[in-house]
Amino acid sequence: MIEINGITKTYGEKVAVDDLTTTIRPGVVTGFLGPNGAGKTTTMRLIVGLDRPTAGTVRVGGHSYAHSAAPLAEVGVLLDAKAVDKGRSARNHLLAVGATVGIGKARVEEVLAMVGLTEVAHKPAGGFSLGMGQRLGIAVALLADPAVLILDEPVNGLDIDGIQWVRALLTDFAVEGRTILLSSHLMSEMQLVADHLLVIGQGRLLADTSMSDFIHHTSHGEAVEVTSPDAGALMPLLAADGVVITSTDASRFTATGVSSDVVGDLAAVHGLRLHNLTTVTASLEEAYLELTRDKVEYVGGSRLAMAA
Repeated sequence: MIEINGITKTYGEKVAVDDLTTTIRPGVVTGFLGPNGAGKTTTMRLIVGLDRPTAGTVRVGGHSYAHSAAPLAEVGVLLDAKAVDKGRSARNHLLAVGATVGIGKARVEEVLAMVGLTEVAHKPAGGFSLGMGQRLGIAVALLADPAVLILDEPVNGLDIDGIQWVRALLTDFAVEGRTILLSSHLMSEMQLVADHLLVIGQGRLLADTSMSDFIHHTSHGEAVEVTSPDAGALMPLLAADGVVITSTDASRFTATGVSSDVVGDLAAVHGLRLHNLTTVTASLEEAYLELTRDKVEYVGGSRLAMAA
């Protein structure tokens, strides 16, 4: 378990993390989201003692991580997969890390096989592709079989097989009762693997809730795509009940905040024809963009706006 109590981190006048309080619990995959510059990486660095908070406390397993008797066995961390000696082979890199905590060759070989690097374990890490480098970084995080995993963009550069492997790994670790904090910009992947979400913007906590509740309460709710030759008559009937209507063309529209059953029953009562009703499930990406719309620190302009 990771307990964060009122942590603040400032760099001069810049507030990177602002009075953040949350508990990251075991047995679930906790997704960590926020725009660039929101404070995600700083928060993760504060958890493992790479930075000191300006105020507040962080406890891992009931104590300060800096005072852990076996830090690698307590928390496995991937913050920067490039942080390796590029002239050292993958195997020797893991052996060197393992030697600091008494982990020998047998566990190194086991982890190399786990992450799919056995065949290239003798090659210098500097020649690895982005995806292979990510696998090596994950191997370091797994080396001491930790109770807590903190992973920043672990699927960056991985192919689809690698992404599915990471997904299965995190799910299995959660089932085993471990604590997992996962940061990623891949919303579709996060929606598949995370059970709980933390969302921050400009250093402040915006959401701390289950994935399902976040999507349901943050987005505009259930929507139905409707195809009907009588769309012109059906749309005002739905709008009168507070349903948000977005018209595609004369025979198609999207009704937000209503179920397909309600649309179908209303059409039947008024004798209106329906050719298709498709329920549209809200996505994590839509809910996230809705919540963080005003919390983005770095905003790019459109090509048209810049040309004007």
